[in-house]
Amino acid sequence: MWGDDFGAPHETAICSQFNKPVFVHRYPTAIKAFYMKTDPTDAKVVLGADLLAPEGYGEIIGGGERSADLAYLEQQIEKHKLPRAAYEWYLDLRKYGAVPHSGFGLGIERTVAWICKLEHVRETIPFPRMLEKIYP
Repeated sequence: MWGDDFGAPHETAICSQFNKPVFVHRYPTAIKAFYMKTDPTDAKVVLGADLLAPEGYGEIIGGGERSADLAYLEQQIEKHKLPRAAYEWYLDLRKYGAVPHSGFGLGIERTVAWICKLEHVRETIPFPRMLEKIYP
């Protein structure tokens, strides 16, 4: 249903229609982080996107524009019942003049798994987590 979040099975269904990576953009505002900027033409969605790799590898890049509107961010923190004290530093960045900006994350291991056609992302991790070892 529109507005619900989706995960790996949904990503696989979308990617099954393509033989190369595909962008999914303008996710519903309700399922994304409080700081994401809403689309000025449709407040129901945010200015964000994910790049999905085909063949079941899933999301390899996620990103979006951050809201620079202090009042909006304060409303979102309250709406999501987040502890305001934990976000004062973030609000200060907006209060004292942050420029409009975006951010993204690249899943290096998942991208390498897709490029190399590896069976599992664990095969790409340079410092695997193990029961007996916490540090690399």
